[in-house]
Amino acid sequence: MDIRVIIKLHELLMAGSAGNSEYLSKRLGISVRTVYNYVTFMKNELNAPIIYNSNNKCYSYDGVCELCFIG
Repeated sequence: MDIRVIIKLHELLMAGSAGNSEYLSKRLGISVRTVYNYVTFMKNELNAPIIYNSNNKCYSYDGVCELCFIG
């Protein structure tokens, strides 16, 4: 996992402009399969409340999500 991709994905989710997996793939410069891997990692390992809204066809946070990337 590349922390830079996680940070960018988090920023997109916070801004409400994450879109769907195809959009994220282009925006992050990774494959669609890798987008799914990052989303799963963030949900399972970082406890990020990521949901997929099928009405809007986009990923978003289900509530507040605060991830700290400062060491």
